[in-house]
This record gives sequence, structure tokens and C-alpha cells, in this order.
Amino acid sequence: MRVVVMGCGRVGASLADGLARIGHEVAVIDRDGTAFHRLSPEFPGERVLGMGFDRDVLLRSGIEGAGAFAAVSSGDNSNIISARVARETFGVERVVARIYDAKRAAVYERLGIPTVATVPWTTDRLLNVLTRESETTKWRDPSGNVAVAELPLHEGWFGRRVTALEAVTGGRVAFMIRFGTGLLPDKKTVIQASDQVYMAAISGHVGEAIAIAALPPGEDADDQ
Repeated sequence: MRVVVMGCGRVGASLADGLARIGHEVAVIDRDGTAFHRLSPEFPGERVLGMGFDRDVLLRSGIEGAGAFAAVSSGDNSNIISARVARETFGVERVVARIYDAKRAAVYERLGIPTVATVPWTTDRLLNVLTRESETTKWRDPSGNVAVAELPLHEGWFGRRVTALEAVTGGRVAFMIRFGTGLLPDKKTVIQASDQVYMAAISGHVGEAIAIAALPPGEDADDQ
């Protein structure tokens, strides 16, 4: 897959190098030519000088053939503008923007642009967002009996307690990520629209839990 990375700071360079190492075709954009020195000497991809939200610069980066775009420069506005251009003008399927202000992240999420907060997140998380296919299981215990999966939630679950979700799925919410920060929920925790919810379930029931979570909650899903 071709991936365009806008911003060649420490995160951008690490992301670009990581993507290249696992076989992706990568182009990196930065307005400062010296930023490219952060890339590994073995980096085989393209270095494109210019502003990442400029249409001509994006065209030079090969955005028209890209399957993913990451906006990881030092500016929130530049990141979200370039991410929207990649998504809305060029139709890139997988787009993620690095956002410093967590309060603004929720607004951008509503625009359909996944956001990544700066400090609590890692290059591994960016790689996952950009390259994941259809797999849903994130972890299994050594025996293979228990699995942890991310649940894509129907919006009807927003505003309900995690205990309601657990009651109808038969699983346990292991942890959540809210605005880039992990948290361990308790029985009073209420699911918010921007939350990423990870559930532990017995193998063989993970698919069922995912299917239930993707549907609107029924009358039997009242808060427990």
C-alpha cells in the first residue's frame, strides 16, 4: 500500500521508517528539508518538500494512488486541514491526524477523521490505524481461551454505562481509550462518543459480542 506521511518530526520519521520496514511504499512531506535527516539512512521512500495541505504538493507525493494518509506535523490546524483534503478531495480511505489539543479531538472525530493525541500514543498505534485490515482480536491469552477485541459501537450505546454493554454481550470491558488516554472502567463509567472500547470475551463469543455492540441497544440493555 502507498502511504503519505505529512510531517517529518520524530513521530513522522519513526512512522515512515516503520511503514517502509514492513513493506509499504511511503512518501514523506515536510516544509523543512532538514527534517528529512531524521529518517533512517536506509529509508527507501520519497521525500517531498512543501506544505502538506497544498494540493500540488500532495499530488507530487502520489496522494492519488495512496491508500492511507497520516498528518503528524507540529500544528493541529495543518494536520486537520491536510487530513480533510486527503479524505475529501483525493478520497484516501484511511486517514489519521495527530492532534495536540485533546478537547479539539472530539470535534475532528465527528468529521470522520480519527485523531491521535501526542504524548500517550505511540508510533505503533499510528501504524495500527493506517494498516489494519479486518482483524478484530487484539490479544489472546496463551491458552487461546480468552480474547480481547475492540468493539465498533452503535451510537445508541453512547451515554450508557459499560455494565449495560457487558450484560448483553457476556463479556467484560477490559479497558477504554478516551482522547488518547487509557482508562480502566468501573461500574459507573459511561460510554462517550469518542471512546474506543476493548472487551475481553471467551474465544468463540468475540464475534457475537462485536455484532451485538454494532446494533442499537434493546430494551434489555438498560443500565445495570
